Amino acid sequence: MGNLLKQLSKHGFTDNIIKSKIINIAKKQFKHETDEWIIQSLIAIKNGPEVFLQDDRLSGLASLFAMQDNGAVKEKFMLGESPKVFECFGQNLIDETAIQQMQKVMRLPVAEFGALMADAHAGYGLPIGGVIATKNTVIPYAVGVDIGCRMALTITDAPISFLKAHAYKIEKAIKSNTHFGIEGGLELKQWHPVLDDERFKSSELLKRLQGKAARQLGSSGTGNHFVEFGEVVLGEHNPFQLQAGSYVGLLSHSGSRGLGAKIAEYFTRLAVSVCQLPREVSQLAWLDLDSDPGIDYWNSMQLAGDYAEACHEQIHKNLMNTLGLKPLKHIANHHNFAWKESINGEVYIVHRKGATPAAEGVYGIIPGSMTSPAFIVSGKGNQGSLNSASHGAGRHMSRNKAKLSITNAALKKLVANEGVTLIGGSVEESPNVYKNIHKVMNAQSHLVNIEGTFNPKIVRMYKE
Repeated sequence: MGNLLKQLSKHGFTDNIIKSKIINIAKKQFKHETDEWIIQSLIAIKNGPEVFLQDDRLSGLASLFAMQDNGAVKEKFMLGESPKVFECFGQNLIDETAIQQMQKVMRLPVAEFGALMADAHAGYGLPIGGVIATKNTVIPYAVGVDIGCRMALTITDAPISFLKAHAYKIEKAIKSNTHFGIEGGLELKQWHPVLDDERFKSSELLKRLQGKAARQLGSSGTGNHFVEFGEVVLGEHNPFQLQAGSYVGLLSHSGSRGLGAKIAEYFTRLAVSVCQLPREVSQLAWLDLDSDPGIDYWNSMQLAGDYAEACHEQIHKNLMNTLGLKPLKHIANHHNFAWKESINGEVYIVHRKGATPAAEGVYGIIPGSMTSPAFIVSGKGNQGSLNSASHGAGRHMSRNKAKLSITNAALKKLVANEGVTLIGGSVEESPNVYKNIHKVMNAQSHLVNIEGTFNPKIVRMYKE
């Protein structure tokens, strides 16, 4: 932080009173952040202080600029008068708030195509279950904070009787080989080739995050992230060249941890600093993919996606080895990501915020809840959905409402009645807060084929 004073002047912060206040705030609140992070945050704040006034960490800095006419130069954009048409799948399952939010998104000047999945509910910026296609631009906030959040299923060679016969051993293995929470990681140091990826050297931001990525490798976040053992059921004509019947399966759901969160935070602020939008959609600022910031975000997003995949690989490898299981088939897919895809013969950037890729023949997993089945699917390539499907059942009850209306005792009773062992977990993720997964799957029967099911039996989630 010793260089910060010089850096402030270099980047146009010349008011001595403001500089003094910045230094004081930085010493108290940001002593563990780099000068580069502080400068980039200040640039974003200076160009749009009102966006950060409610930010827990940055409101102090934002208040320094909120009342000033700082003369910042940024390109201003207005929303279209009416939203571009988007398809809505399972509309009777989607609350009006999510639809209204998607309508605002489709008024963005860069919005070309959109779709709303059957599990959709209101989120931050883009609804969860929302898909938007843009032309040569990427919206970091439409990708989301948990970049590359992922579902991964390993079908093992164990007979289904293994689940009951070795329940205690499985529970012990899950507890010792998984970690949940915003901070921390596994006790045993993990390694994966992704940690040596050259992209970690491509920017100061990624260099700084490499250590955190190493510490959190193989761990999971909070909320609806989970690691589960259960019963996989495959039919006679399944595409995996496996005999029809039941198998022990390991299913996990988590993303890119602190690495993805910091990338999302950094580039969202950067986008907001150069792209001014009306306040209600201000966070949905975009970066041009021909610009250096756009290219940097794209490469960082790809690294976060690869890191999320590595985390799942570690979880599955560790549990397979501990329990002496052999993997027969591995199926995975991710959401909270952006892809370059062809629409009507042209390349677009397709953002899927909590939506599963479902191009023709692409496999994925769509979970229900801790007591309802997950579905192994293959995409049908529906153009109206932008080759997408839901990423789960979707919430119909907010986390706050769940806390107020569901007790821990009720959750334990519900789970026990369904024959599921729950390790951790909270009322916020009770099966009662989710839509009926069977109705969601029926609403997207023209988007995906069902190739098999996974029924959870031993579940681990984050506990408050």
